[in-house]
Parts: sequence; structure tokens; C-alpha cells
Amino acid sequence: MSVLAMRDVSRDHGTGAGLVHALRNVTLDVAEGEFVAVMGPSGSGKSTLLTLAGGLDTPTSGRIAVAGADAGALGPAARAALRRRAVGYVFQDLNLIPALTAVENVMLPRELDGVRARRARREAHRALEATGIGDLAERFPDELSGGQQQRVAIARALVGDRRLLLADEPTGALDSHAGEEIMRALRARCDEGAACLMVTHESRHAAWADRVVFLRDGRMVDSTPGRTGPETLLDAR
Repeated sequence: MSVLAMRDVSRDHGTGAGLVHALRNVTLDVAEGEFVAVMGPSGSGKSTLLTLAGGLDTPTSGRIAVAGADAGALGPAARAALRRRAVGYVFQDLNLIPALTAVENVMLPRELDGVRARRARREAHRALEATGIGDLAERFPDELSGGQQQRVAIARALVGDRRLLLADEPTGALDSHAGEEIMRALRARCDEGAACLMVTHESRHAAWADRVVFLRDGRMVDSTPGRTGPETLLDAR
């Protein structure tokens, strides 16, 4: 069953001579338990794809369904509620709240969904442990390194039972060892049934995915079939 279904999705910016086709007629499905990596050069539409998939923007044309709900048919409040319940998003700009501790940042989306504080804190601690920073739960963002802050953001995306995980370069500020830990955590959530769509420039991280799609100039130009490995990625490129 598809958790994310995109049909002939396009996103344009501007008009006339300033018209930019950020995404062009993209059709993509991500199923339960499937890990899909998105690769392509800068400006190819990778981040636009994620923002549309997560309901942070609306397409110029086409249809997007998340967890069975037609995102385009929802009003702003209902779309925000769908994002909170069903979508975990790791942004390049981490968007941590400076006045909240690491565990409070991770708890917040669960509390907004009405989960009691004790349960939300317990779930947040588990997510922080999964990203390797359980011992830093009570620190504030400005007391953490850039890599540690990124792990908090990833824990916030993992917490609870989100059905769709969207990750925009989730290992960008991490060393290779920490990056592998994060990939292992994302892979584990997919193995538990979540769908994951991740933008990356790193073939070694894309090798954790079941499938890799390639964008260029806003179009999907290629896709590897089935579960991939490093050799398949090198051939596909």
C-alpha cells in the first residue's frame, strides 16, 4: 500500500519571462516499509519534491495523497493536522526551538497531537536513544554541536508512529560514523513499516535505500528497480 502517491505533479514559480519549472510531471509512489532515496544535481527539484510530499507547499498541477488522504482537497488546518500525525520531516534548516531542551523539542509534535506529556517524553527519549544522543536529552540546542542538533531534528521526525518520513540531507552535518548511525535508524523505521523519502548526494547513504530515483531539471529521469546496493548505484549513475 502506498503511503505517498504523487501523480503528474508539477510546481511552477513566477510568471512570464521569470517562470521557473521547479518540478515537472513527477509520478512517484512510496509504499509502506519502503525506503526511497532521491538524487540529482543542485537545482534539480529534490527539495521541492520533499516540500510538496510533506504538504508544506501545494502543486501547480497534479495530485498528492498522503496516508490515503488527498492533500490537495484539505484546507490549511486539516493539512497541518495531517502533517503532524502522519509525516516526520528532517529539514536542512533544523528548526529547533532554542528555549526547549532536546527532549522537549522532540516531544512537541506529539503533545500538539494530544498525547499526554509523560507518554510523549517517554517516546521522545526512545527516539533520542535511537539517534545516539539519549544522554543529551536535557540540553538546550545552543549547548549542542551542529551534528548533535541534527540528531535531535532526526529524533523529532522519528518520534511516535509517523507513517511517512521525509529527510533532506539528514547526514549533512555528521561525520561518517554518526551518519551511518542515522541511516541505520531510518532503515529500522522503514523495516517497522514506515515509508521514507530521503534526498541525498551520498551514494553510500543512498545504498541503504530500497530504490533510488534521479531528478534532473525538475523531471524524474531514472530509477533503480527494487532493493539497491553500492554496485547498482554506481551503474545507475
